[in-house]
Amino acid sequence: MYKFFEKLRSYCEVEEFKGWDPFDGLNSKVLRTILPLKHSAILRLIVIQLFKRNPVNLRKVLLVPKQYNAKGIGLFLQGYCNLLKMVTEDSEREKEFGNKEELLQKVYFLADLLLELRSEGYHGSCWGYNFDWQSRRLFLFPAYCPTVVATSFCASALFEAYELTKKEKYLEVALDSANFILKDLHLDEYKGERMISYSPLHGNDLVSNASLLGSKVLAYCYKYTGNEEFLQVARSSVMACCKGQNEDGSWTYSQIPPKLWIDSFHTGYNLDGLIAYEEQTGDKTFHENIEKGFDFYIKNFFLEDGSPKYYHNKQYPIDIHCPGQLFVTLHRLHKYEEYGWLAEKVLRWTIEHMQDQKGFFYYQLKKGISSKIPYMRWSNAFMFYAMSYYLLNNKQ
Repeated sequence: MYKFFEKLRSYCEVEEFKGWDPFDGLNSKVLRTILPLKHSAILRLIVIQLFKRNPVNLRKVLLVPKQYNAKGIGLFLQGYCNLLKMVTEDSEREKEFGNKEELLQKVYFLADLLLELRSEGYHGSCWGYNFDWQSRRLFLFPAYCPTVVATSFCASALFEAYELTKKEKYLEVALDSANFILKDLHLDEYKGERMISYSPLHGNDLVSNASLLGSKVLAYCYKYTGNEEFLQVARSSVMACCKGQNEDGSWTYSQIPPKLWIDSFHTGYNLDGLIAYEEQTGDKTFHENIEKGFDFYIKNFFLEDGSPKYYHNKQYPIDIHCPGQLFVTLHRLHKYEEYGWLAEKVLRWTIEHMQDQKGFFYYQLKKGISSKIPYMRWSNAFMFYAMSYYLLNNKQ
């Protein structure tokens, strides 16, 4: 599998980690000039969906620039940290991934870039996306408006970079993200506990994966500081999300309509947040929830031939996050020894069906015509990150 990872790595490095995104249509220099996008939420939504759903790439002709995306850079940083750990632990792997000093320089570059990409005007370190985004409920998320999901991926990578480099500035910025969560986000009541909101703009979304990724950050911050407030808020969020877990171990995306679907990779995010909370705080109260959640995840989102499913009850569209998150989840939950055979099968299927000859991965496969546009954050950064976890657990 190494050669397929290297094809992806080569593509991303040649592109200098910049690229397009499924949701970046409002960055079009042409459409921003000729359409009244500032004044029409419906028009903004139409533009975003046109770019997202169209299998023909309109970005070149309509002048959507390739840019850095903070979450994408966080994913790349975590991936390079994983490679650095591999060659540090086994110098023989330098033949595959490059020498330790080269990888260390990549970690420095990406971590420093992540510091530059922080969103400004908030109480703590935080990150958003490099484009305006109009939701289907007609909420406008301006470019660089931070979210707890993007912040969690970025802060987690900086914690890892600190552990490998011992550069204090990475730790300081990662720890500062707790101030963003506690002072800028909403803590919404749910079943007597508090869930962490997705963004500063809107509360009461009750999205489990957002709340649990916020708990993950606070748990890491608690580990380094011993701050009891971090622990209390993280635990309340975990308790709320576990109260919202279904009897079969699944979670709906949100606790409120209409977002009541059950999907693959957000379930993986939930498990990631829970295991991080348990390991960083030592609180094993919710271990049964983790096991029940993993049991549902592993039994409902993968078919016999290794193909992944998006929903528990429906396969399409197959999103690249669906296979990718498996490798992360197995690593985080220490399940590779038991389920390495599944990881192998799913990765082979994914490479065969979703990796382009140029090295990049496709965004989604649909029953009809699928988009083969290379999206840096959504597809390639995520698969770089995901495959690095596969490689951590496989030496062939």
